[in-house]
This record gives sequence, structure tokens and C-alpha cells, in this order.
Amino acid sequence: MNTIRVGLRCDAGPRRGVGHLVRCLALAEEFQARGTHVTVFGTVERLDWAVAELAARGIGLHPGPDTPDGLVEAARRHDLDAMVLDSYELDPAGAGALRAAGVFTVAVIDGDSRGQVADLYLDQNFGARHPELPGRLLAGSDYALLRDSVIAARPPVPPPATAVSRPRVLAFFGGTDAVGAAPVLTRVLVATGHPMDLTVIVGRPETEAEVEDVTPGRGQVIRPVPPTTSLPALITEADVVVSAAGTSTWELCCLGAPAALVCVVDNQRESYHRVVRHGLAAGLGELPELTTAGVAGRAARAAAARTLLGLLSSPQRRATLAAQAWSTVDGQGRARVVDAVLDAVGATHRSIGTGVRNCC
Repeated sequence: MNTIRVGLRCDAGPRRGVGHLVRCLALAEEFQARGTHVTVFGTVERLDWAVAELAARGIGLHPGPDTPDGLVEAARRHDLDAMVLDSYELDPAGAGALRAAGVFTVAVIDGDSRGQVADLYLDQNFGARHPELPGRLLAGSDYALLRDSVIAARPPVPPPATAVSRPRVLAFFGGTDAVGAAPVLTRVLVATGHPMDLTVIVGRPETEAEVEDVTPGRGQVIRPVPPTTSLPALITEADVVVSAAGTSTWELCCLGAPAALVCVVDNQRESYHRVVRHGLAAGLGELPELTTAGVAGRAARAAAARTLLGLLSSPQRRATLAAQAWSTVDGQGRARVVDAVLDAVGATHRSIGTGVRNCC
């Protein structure tokens, strides 16, 4: 059989964040481990580390077509068997155009399919269900897409309850913190009054300046650092992690991190509430509530600070969250997704002898 060729269509940058690229990178690693040829199509803006991650794996990065015709042309030019679409911005008709051209199409979604008509849908969010979708659906955290570095760092058991006088806290909000959550949550953490050694990942210079302006309290240290490929290690070393309720949620769960999440954009809301309700993480509320002025804003920040203080001061609370999270995401989600794609593409190869490429 010819080598199967897969394209991954996603974008990343200061405005878009890096979540789409990170989960496509996880898929790329698994496809490559199966002997599949992988190409990424998209724009990666002002993220040298992300470009370096692709280059280190020998993954080609090509301009990302935005139109249905452009997607089909790229699939034909690169002789693709399958295309994974992971974007909120692409024309939804692109999935159907690829299918009509004989390319097996996977739509990665977060709640809203946007009307895409794909062969396979993937929604890795906890408790996701889409009975209305016309194609096969892989839904829930059993299909969470995690990179090699996260899977390798997964502990064999969740961390035990350990008392510490000055907890190590890690705060990060996606690869770029496009919404500026870091300064807000840094101030909320300081407001707990609890001693801590706080590391804050800052994706942009203006965010770093705001974090540096926050005055720590007694026994508190604040250390802003740039985005790093060592994030899994920082997560496993932390006693508490504060993060956005996006793609990184599944990394935190897989690593058994005692986490507190904030919902920073609308499309995180449904998954955020499910995760908090099922005890996978503590909930700090929604970012607009935490940044609003007046009595409502003060009340929201005070409630978030109380939640964080409960985590910082209770080893048992941290251990309970960690155990529930660790048991929910086993790190094998990407293997299950790739199994489904290769089974389908392989069946098509066998049925017509030559594959689905360039059929039209």
C-alpha cells in the first residue's frame, strides 16, 4: 500500500492563540508514529517556538487555503488521502468540497460544527454530544489530543496530598494569552494573601509589563517567564495550576494537575461548566466577570480568591481534584482518533486498489 498522506489545516498567532495548532501537532505526532506522511497548512504568526516544533519533526508548513476550492486544490497538489480541519474561521463548505473530491475529511469542533459536512467529527470536550451530526462522531475526553511531551510526563498515579507552606503555583492562559488573562489572575492570586511561589507564563510584552506591575504580598514571589516547551514539566512540578478552560484543560487532566480554571472566551463556557461540575478542576468564573468594574466585579474577584485560597491551603482538596482529573484523561485519545482515520482511509484503499487521491 502507498504511504497514506494527511493534511492538517489550522492557524495560530497572537490573536487566534495556539490551541488549534497544538492539538493538530498532537495528531501529527501520532500519524508520523504510524508511518503516515503529514503536512500542515496554515498561518503561524509571531510564534517562532511553534514553527521550530514543526521543523523539528520534519513537518512541512504551507500557506493555508481559506476557500473550498483552495482546500481541494491543496489536497490534490499534495496528493492527500485525508484532511483534518481545525478552525473556527474557514468557510464551512470546505469540508463538503473535500469530501466531494474524494478526500476523507475530519472536522475538529468545539460544540458548534458550523454546518460542516465531514466524514468524521471530533469534539474532545468532556461530555460532548452531537446527535444531529450526519457523520461519525468521536466525542468526549477519551479523544483528547495530547502531544508527546505531555504523554511522556504523565505520572503513573495522581499526586498524593502533600502539605506545603508556600505552594508552587503556575499560571498560564494559552500560548499567547490573547485575552490578557494573566495580569487579572495574578492580582486575584495575590489577593488570597497566601504565601506562594508564582510562575506566570506571559505570551506578549504588554502582558509581561502588567504582571510585573503587580505587587506581591508577604511570602509571595511572582516570576513572569516567556512561553516554553518545558510547560509539561512546570505543570507536574506545581502544587496548583491556574489556566484558561481551553485545550490545555486536557493536558492538565492527563498530568493530574490540581487546577483552577477561568472561562476566557464564549466557546469555552459549556465545557468549563461541565469540567467544574464533575470535579475535574475548580472554577474561577468567567474573565469578563472578573474584569468588570463596581460591586459585581469586586464580588467576582473575591469569590475567585476564596476558591484559590481553598486550594492553596488544602492538600486534600488539591489531591481530590488531581485524582479525578488524572482518571478522566488517559493520554490515549489521539491514538483512538488516528485509528479511526487510518481504518477508514485504509478501507477505501483496499476497496478501490489505488486510494482516494486525485479521484476527481
